[in-house]
Amino acid sequence: MVRAGGRILRVAHWRLGEPSDHPPILFFNGIGANIEVLSPLAERLTERGFVMFDMPGTGESPDPAIPYNPATISWTAAQILDRLGLDQVDVMGISWGGAIAQQFALQHPGRTRRLVLAATTAGMPMVPGDPASLGQLIDPSRYADPRFLNELFMSLYGGMARREGIEADHIGRLKPPSPVGYAYQLFAIAGWTNLPALPLLNKEVLIMMGADDTIVPPINGNILATAIPNSRLEVFEGGGHLFLLTHACQSVACLRDFLDAPPSAAELKRAA
Repeated sequence: MVRAGGRILRVAHWRLGEPSDHPPILFFNGIGANIEVLSPLAERLTERGFVMFDMPGTGESPDPAIPYNPATISWTAAQILDRLGLDQVDVMGISWGGAIAQQFALQHPGRTRRLVLAATTAGMPMVPGDPASLGQLIDPSRYADPRFLNELFMSLYGGMARREGIEADHIGRLKPPSPVGYAYQLFAIAGWTNLPALPLLNKEVLIMMGADDTIVPPINGNILATAIPNSRLEVFEGGGHLFLLTHACQSVACLRDFLDAPPSAAELKRAA
């Protein structure tokens, strides 16, 4: 448990004390999701450090006392990096967390080396997904009620939802957020957009989308790729909203290819 930004938050980190030629990844999770949901991704990236935290009112982080927004939670994340002694990181976010990752990169450019946006949007100008799936996402009971998960499973996992055992594996890692924590996450990005600022995002950016994602349709990745100058878009065939888990090998290979690539001309110019 770490105190940062006036809050107590549960923070998880992997391999920070081990030698590495790569900067750690600061990861922002999706709405209502606890650390354990995406911990398999952290465990697969064995050559680099990884940092993730439970948002207020999710996982084991206490409920927020006051509302927050992408700017204040990005400031809080920077304080967590200070507590861990980390100067510069690669920043990554999925879904709701992709909005926070964009904000962090714009707000803390000196601490952000490269940026990865997964299954996310630029905010309000998004192309909405299936109304039934989006409507169910408003209810935090989906994280504990198998009935809700069954209804959402094809949206979450795409074609991989049919794989035996995947549902039990996913449910076993979920901890329901508190109603207050979930509501504050919804309010945090209500009306939010970064679209006007994205052309000023002077970073190398990887955008990852699932072709079968009915929660955040892949066309939202095209919008991001059009707005962000130094970006590339990768679409995972058969991938639903959680393709980072169902297409783990492909996702990790794509991440490594992007994060380990030699510095671009733009990065070399900025460094000079």
